[in-house]
Amino acid sequence: MNEDKRRTANFRVHLVPAVLALANPPWQRDVWLDPSAFENLDHIFHTLFDDFCDADAPESYLGTSLRTEEEVALMRQLGAALNAATADAPHDTDEEHLAARAWPEVVTIAGRLAQVMVANDLKELVELHESGPSSGQVSSPMSEPTPRAHQNERGTERTHGEGDPA
Repeated sequence: MNEDKRRTANFRVHLVPAVLALANPPWQRDVWLDPSAFENLDHIFHTLFDDFCDADAPESYLGTSLRTEEEVALMRQLGAALNAATADAPHDTDEEHLAARAWPEVVTIAGRLAQVMVANDLKELVELHESGPSSGQVSSPMSEPTPRAHQNERGTERTHGEGDPA
């Protein structure tokens, strides 16, 4: 894996879970409203606006933490929705954000962005897997032989690993 891809992966390991959290209202209630939990909405804002992206101006993160123009556009929409929710939270509490009129829009946009980001990450993973291990890389479990199918006694296919009896 080259340095650019490694950096993108390192950014996205923080960014994708933040977007997933915004798309998950039960998580928000169970975790963000629990004072003993580490994660809260402040953590999400820092991840999206300061540390690994700038949801107000995400274009500069294309190729760093965002993979496609579609992700950039959705991140910009998410930033605008989060800013609208913040306007409805005069004391800047997690409870106020979750009750904001704009919050359902935050959840909806985050859901779309999460779907796109996960699909793009899976596509990247498949491409990485198909490129095979290069010199100096440790082989991963994904580089093991693909299980083969065979006929069992009833004539239906069954999949088993290389070590299984045929």
